[in-house]
Amino acid sequence: MMTNKLCADIGCLSINHAGEQLCGDHYEVVETEDGKSTVLVLADGLGSGVKANILSTLTATILSTMLSANTRLEDAVETLAATLPVCSERGVAYSTFTIIKVTNNSRAEIIQYDNPRVVLLRNGENLELAFTETVISNKRILKAETEIFENDVFLAFSDGVEHAGVGVSYNFGWERDNIIDFISPFLDAGFTAKTLSTLLIDKTNELYGGNPGDDATVCTLRIRKREPVNLIIGPPANRDDLNRMMALFFSKEGKHIVCGGTTSSLAAKYLHKELVPSLDFFDPEIPPTASIEGVDLVTEGVVTINRVLSYARDCLADNKNFDRWGSKHDGASLIARALFEDATDINFFVGKAVNPAHQNTDLPINFTIKMQLVRELAACLEKMGKKIKVSYF
Repeated sequence: MMTNKLCADIGCLSINHAGEQLCGDHYEVVETEDGKSTVLVLADGLGSGVKANILSTLTATILSTMLSANTRLEDAVETLAATLPVCSERGVAYSTFTIIKVTNNSRAEIIQYDNPRVVLLRNGENLELAFTETVISNKRILKAETEIFENDVFLAFSDGVEHAGVGVSYNFGWERDNIIDFISPFLDAGFTAKTLSTLLIDKTNELYGGNPGDDATVCTLRIRKREPVNLIIGPPANRDDLNRMMALFFSKEGKHIVCGGTTSSLAAKYLHKELVPSLDFFDPEIPPTASIEGVDLVTEGVVTINRVLSYARDCLADNKNFDRWGSKHDGASLIARALFEDATDINFFVGKAVNPAHQNTDLPINFTIKMQLVRELAACLEKMGKKIKVSYF
């Protein structure tokens, strides 16, 4: 249920303690059962390695599961306290946590236990949250609430981020003010939450000299307007459905992307406009784009979408290909930016006609592959937090 045109864009990224295969931090993003709230949980396990990974995962999973069911905070923390052991040497719990819960896209509740305090940036300025303290199961819990506005950015991070550069770049690590000063110039660029997290975690890794002395995680939550993007690929199985498919596609608000040679010709004919091909090869492996008046982007089909899918998989992992798709002008990069950066809601219109050109056994492309590409891409985009609808014709 949406009460306004805003939504929470969430992107998280981690780097592991040098020499460790597993990260001692863990994050979860879930929606409440009533669909009114989104919950982000970041847990930081004590130490590093397997034990830290297991306990941070357990912490984030318990909290996100219970809070998504609208369980009271006190009950969730008490369950956590009863489940997690306490370190016999240090006498402290094995995992700290940060919770950000956005309700009705209008209010945010921040709940923290022993993690660095959440940063709220509004209009490019740091806004100090008014935290109150409560004790639950002998744990000192900090809580804050705030109304939220478009372009608000919340930054949650584990202490491995603040420790970066200790004794090297900074005497006492990369402190809160340094982090705010670093990220603030990027806020007006309209970057997604994942890109902002990537910028911060890359800088953190750099301050560690590429050899992190602790697990480090950044979770960014950005409040933004909902932006629909519509993508059509392939003609319908039944030619009689063509006008209905095109009418539904072009009636949707938001950007319109047309993929595939045949689909582009049919779209141009439907709009009574000229299809104008481009001869610019920005990437030797990606066919050039074209243009149709009234269409935001026109590209080739399967080869281009396959590249977009590879970028989507990477974006969900360590986002190392951001420099490739984030600035280039080939069809795949343009689609990636539209879907990953611009879109919050994505409507796929997929034609199920079999393309005779793809039935050549010498070509590694067929109808089944096209369907699989769209399914996998839609699944990746859902994991990015996009609202996806796929319609077949």
